[in-house]
Amino acid sequence: MTDIRELDVTERQDKKARVVVGIDGSAQSEQALRWAADFASKSGAWLDVVTAWDYPIAYGWSMLPDGWNPGDDMAKAQSEAIDSAFGPDRPGNLRTFVREGNPAHVLLFEGRDAELLVVGSRGHGGFAGLLLGSVSAAVAEHATCPVLVVHGDRPPPPVEP
Repeated sequence: MTDIRELDVTERQDKKARVVVGIDGSAQSEQALRWAADFASKSGAWLDVVTAWDYPIAYGWSMLPDGWNPGDDMAKAQSEAIDSAFGPDRPGNLRTFVREGNPAHVLLFEGRDAELLVVGSRGHGGFAGLLLGSVSAAVAEHATCPVLVVHGDRPPPPVEP
């Protein structure tokens, strides 16, 4: 497993502001992506789309299917979510990152120098009746930058003339 503190930071040589959004392929994360894209375009920031994955705790190493790569699965889910949100017209300021590690930890690390960190209120796991998922709650509590937790399916506000 790659320690997220060891990631190559040359990807961020440009000192342009960043809006980081965490997506997992859920409808809530796609809505968070739309809100993050809107904010990034209005502020002239990079739109850094981050998808994190970790090996399932319930599986032993010997029980994983041969050739299965969860990183590839998450990269595909990320691409599909971006396509669903934007179609063929992806924003020019969009950058994508797929990281191994606990999603909350990865998002907190990636958002450490961001202008804004955006997450959906609920992802793919947990209990549907909860107001916040474990990742969004951890990010909201521990982030060192402002956090937007997107609830529901309301689109971002229109651009002011």
